[in-house]
Amino acid sequence: MGKVYLLPELMEQRAAWKAAGKAVVFTNGVFDILHRGHAEYLAASRTLGDVLILGLNTDASVRRIKGPLRPVVPESDRAYLVSQLVSVDAVCLFDQDTPIDIIAALVPDVLVKGADWSIDAVVGKDVVEVAGGRVLTIPLIPSRSTTNIIAVIQERFAAKSTD
Repeated sequence: MGKVYLLPELMEQRAAWKAAGKAVVFTNGVFDILHRGHAEYLAASRTLGDVLILGLNTDASVRRIKGPLRPVVPESDRAYLVSQLVSVDAVCLFDQDTPIDIIAALVPDVLVKGADWSIDAVVGKDVVEVAGGRVLTIPLIPSRSTTNIIAVIQERFAAKSTD
């Protein structure tokens, strides 16, 4: 899948990017039912460095975090879709509930989350800052979320009682 890496492969690629003097940005998330908010967030993240790595929660991780009905889109499809975005240079699945292991392995120059996270609550903040990196948040696009899309689908297409 081109831009989808296993962690050991991505660690080698990260080393090559570092040797080339490229600033690596890292973000993570579920990216279920890819939408405009995701695309704009990732595009804004990419402007903060030379390379954008996206850590993607596996299906098992998503179920633990968001419940048994999620994700809607399976991890292989989510990985493929986000890897096709121009702003994303690399995708790596992670099975833990947080991305701390992947962040510790890659030590990005910039760690980014959506503005719904406080800087102090960003997982991996300490790892990145100790290495001299920055931790930033990016404003979210209002009313653009997977949760909102699911609600619209339920409202519009849920079976109506026909008494």
